[in-house]
Amino acid sequence: MGKRQLGELQPTELVITILISNIASLPIEDTSIPMVTGAIPILVLVAFELYISNISLKSRKFRKFISGSPVFVIKNGVIDQKALHSLRFSIDDLMESLRAQNIFDIRDVDYAVVETTGSVSILQKFDSQTVTPNMLKLPGKNPAPPAIIISDGKIVRETMDHYNISEEWLMKILQKEKQSLKTIFLMTANKQLQYYIVPKKSE
Repeated sequence: MGKRQLGELQPTELVITILISNIASLPIEDTSIPMVTGAIPILVLVAFELYISNISLKSRKFRKFISGSPVFVIKNGVIDQKALHSLRFSIDDLMESLRAQNIFDIRDVDYAVVETTGSVSILQKFDSQTVTPNMLKLPGKNPAPPAIIISDGKIVRETMDHYNISEEWLMKILQKEKQSLKTIFLMTANKQLQYYIVPKKSE
């Protein structure tokens, strides 16, 4: 199932998850049931899920049959009431999904799609979209996001190597800020060596 959250699972995946949890609880609740008796059906369900997932990846028709298809509930700014009714999706559910994406006026929405997981994807009307550098034709580069280089007094070597940050530079910064590894709760930095430090609070 990958690293998807529970709310992003397909219906079949959610059912198998619940079945596995129920089967796993039986040997724990009843000591007379051997652990092997509970392990075998769990392995069968896991194998079945892997098999179904592989078929779904290779076959679009099978994936559509198992998971369904996304449904447009707003097209060109017009609410499709039949689609909402067929999905058993109330207008309150729709407005809640819009508010979760910082959209409080339904008139700002051009398209809305209910995905197979139940989440709603929104495309705002052009007049309501946030202005981007591309719209203004402004030059620029994609910034590298800050990453953790010290976590609770310990150096994160993977980040240091990925951003080509030397330990010598790090020690100079700590000396400049009059800090040590033990006194730092969090330190982040980006490829431009712009850093941010959160000292530990004394208990």
